[in-house]
Amino acid sequence: MPEFIAYLLLGIYLLGMTFIFVYSLAQGHLLLHFLKARRNKSELKLLKNDFPMVTVQLPIFNELFVVERLIESVAKLNYPTDKLEIQILDDSTDETVQIIQEKIKEFPNINFQYIHRFDRQGFKAGALREGLEKASGDFIAIFDADFIPEPEFLLHTLPYFSSDNIGMVQSRWTHLNEKYSLLTRLQAFALDAHFLIEQTGRNHQGAFINFNGTGGVWRKKCILDAGNWHDDTLTEDLDLSYRAQRKGWEFVYRPEIESPAELPPVMSAIKSQQFRWTKGGAECAAKHAGNVLREKHPFVVKFHAMAHLFNSTIFIAVLLVSLSSLGVWWMGDQGLLPRESLKIAGIFLIGFAIIALVYLFSYVYREEKKSKSLLEAIVLLPIFLSVSMGLGLHNAQAVWEGLTGKKSPFIRTPKFNLEGGKSKLKNNLYLTFKMPVTTWFEGLLALVFIAMVVLAILHHNYLFLPFHLMLAFGYTLVFITSFNSYALGR
Repeated sequence: MPEFIAYLLLGIYLLGMTFIFVYSLAQGHLLLHFLKARRNKSELKLLKNDFPMVTVQLPIFNELFVVERLIESVAKLNYPTDKLEIQILDDSTDETVQIIQEKIKEFPNINFQYIHRFDRQGFKAGALREGLEKASGDFIAIFDADFIPEPEFLLHTLPYFSSDNIGMVQSRWTHLNEKYSLLTRLQAFALDAHFLIEQTGRNHQGAFINFNGTGGVWRKKCILDAGNWHDDTLTEDLDLSYRAQRKGWEFVYRPEIESPAELPPVMSAIKSQQFRWTKGGAECAAKHAGNVLREKHPFVVKFHAMAHLFNSTIFIAVLLVSLSSLGVWWMGDQGLLPRESLKIAGIFLIGFAIIALVYLFSYVYREEKKSKSLLEAIVLLPIFLSVSMGLGLHNAQAVWEGLTGKKSPFIRTPKFNLEGGKSKLKNNLYLTFKMPVTTWFEGLLALVFIAMVVLAILHHNYLFLPFHLMLAFGYTLVFITSFNSYALGR
């Protein structure tokens, strides 16, 4: 019986590591296409004539600290005023309503359309859908409340609608408050890999990419042809992206067009955002994966679509690997597993090495001073991987709920405008998250993996020591920052 349990745990460990390894191969392939795309650098295009009618949509919900900054930035968009309409899609229930109405009075020459809803039906997707019914633009640009679009944004994106078959152009997010704290640095580290490596790599080879919810421009006809905005997932942007591309619409990703935005500064807000993204991604996987596999697409498109749709499932794999490694270590230490099988298990760690390489490249290529950025990346990388694994329990729950069809409301990520001094974190009215039970389990797992590090040293069994050391650090940091951030809202 003990041997059966030992091999069962080893099987679970190997299954999880196999998933991570296959995912890493997809990431490595995207890195290769990113490097190929880098050889064909193109300068920013600029629209100089034939200005189409454009509607800019600004979905808002209780954005007391950032909404004025947003309105000021879109009012500075360099575009003919007779061809520009700005919809403020306001679902707010606090004083944001009055702030908006007073602010737009400062720009009498700008065509602001204020649309206020009282029921929030469909949340962000519902607001965008209702606004689209009244939009007069042939093209729809969308910005969340924490973004500050550059004045030339429309002039830089619209030239890429070079054919009638192009349905969406996405820009690259940059970060207003990256240097604020370790947490914001780690988020930037993760997002840069997505926006530099993944989006570029997929787009370069004609695979499906996604509209990132903001910082992009849609052809209105594409949105309508794909079935308009749906509110049956928490990631309406990913859902519409797949419906449009499955119908044959082409997307364009331009990393040289930047859209500055704010990063959540506290763990409770990060967790809220992560939960929505990971659960929504899993919901879209359940909704679209089968159709993508059945439809006539090239193998590379199907392969990367599966890696894309199921990428959040890696958190379930990491959680399984983490927990099963406890038993595998103990069984191996007791001689119930042969040394050869443990060495084979270690081979799969190459998957983590490939994933680490992707993040290193994204950080280095983003910066101008390559040698300095490489050193910074080497320092940040193990911390980032540790915290990502420390979020495994929280995000695995979100993925499981998404795959199994459990529904939950859309909870927006609060914005603070800390760089502009508009708000403070202590007793902030938007930090109303309740601490979930999983936070206490994160603390428990921190203690478990700290104990495993101690046992490894005492028993001179170092097979999983680096892995367990990162898990101990990751769960400890996630627990402490979670506990502190939930306390801020009290």
